[in-house]
Amino acid sequence: MLVNLVGSHRTRVLSVALIAVILACGCARSDPGSPEDVDGGKEAMAGRATAPVDDLSALRFKARQIFGVLPTEALSETHVVTEAKVRLGRMLYYEPRLSKNHDISCNSCHLLTEFGVDRQPTSPGHRGQRGNRNSPTVYNAAFQVAQFWDGRAADVEEQALGPILNPVEMAMASADDVVGVLRSIPGYEPIFRTAFPDAENPITYDHIGIAIGAFERRLVTPSRFDDYLESRSTLTDEELRGLSTFIATGCPTCHMGPTFGGSIYQRLGLIHPYETQDLGRFELTQNPGDRHVFKVPTLRNVAETHPYFHDGSVAKLKEAIRLMAYHQLGKDLSVVDTEAIAAFLGSLTGRIDGAFIARPELPPGGSETPAPDPS
Repeated sequence: MLVNLVGSHRTRVLSVALIAVILACGCARSDPGSPEDVDGGKEAMAGRATAPVDDLSALRFKARQIFGVLPTEALSETHVVTEAKVRLGRMLYYEPRLSKNHDISCNSCHLLTEFGVDRQPTSPGHRGQRGNRNSPTVYNAAFQVAQFWDGRAADVEEQALGPILNPVEMAMASADDVVGVLRSIPGYEPIFRTAFPDAENPITYDHIGIAIGAFERRLVTPSRFDDYLESRSTLTDEELRGLSTFIATGCPTCHMGPTFGGSIYQRLGLIHPYETQDLGRFELTQNPGDRHVFKVPTLRNVAETHPYFHDGSVAKLKEAIRLMAYHQLGKDLSVVDTEAIAAFLGSLTGRIDGAFIARPELPPGGSETPAPDPS
């Protein structure tokens, strides 16, 4: 079954429900063991994974059904992506003058050379302030059902505008202030006009988000796993065992489709409670059923995007795998199975187009960098 990432929310939810019935039944509940059992107990690795690979052709066929093909670009039904918008969006992505002290850009927290993250539990913003949620990867994000952990932005265009006005992040006072800064930089006006040729006033706050979104819609990272699905190459024996175990364990109940997640919301601690102070989507919807519910993160590049979870509280991938199996599926993974799944997830580390993400030369001039703001 293929999950259509650009289809309706209702279609995604119905598809996920059916996959959940198929994959999640029969989950055993048991104690998860200690973290040391995963990362340090090599003597516990006797035996083989619970999902041996007996039929390689059948495994590839099943994987194609569950995960499908990763598109080369995340299309938008609302905003046409053009080369001019992408060029402008790349510049704005690296533009620190979009922040109050002219010292923070999108790339400060979502480093494109580091798989779209800064590898910190939470990211430092204006005057070093930190929020309470981990900065997720920007790669492949445009394919997802919504943006932010609670889904409060519908798409990457809307998401790009949020941090700019967030007092903890980039801390600009208003959209008008942001537009004023860009209009004070002479070099930006012709670039905006090329990107938005039909606009009477090309430099607007909405156009900032649309341009950054156009750039992010091409931040796609195909990997060795995609080569395997298309029969261009194979995976190692350990990765194949991990793929088989990943499916047999029920992980695709939530991590399905080309991005291995990002298409549904799920409660953290679905089977066994997970301690967290974050109320998840409840803060947005005020619906009691949304307490501790978060958007399921993508597993693309997951071996490189640590630390994990909404609060960045888990440092190691194997520990995250163990905790997710227990709390979400009620399963106590062996060390062998955990290591096999981790090996498979490594095959999702994608190829980054260095030329596409290269830091551009930004227009000089405009408002001078202010003195550090005490507020």
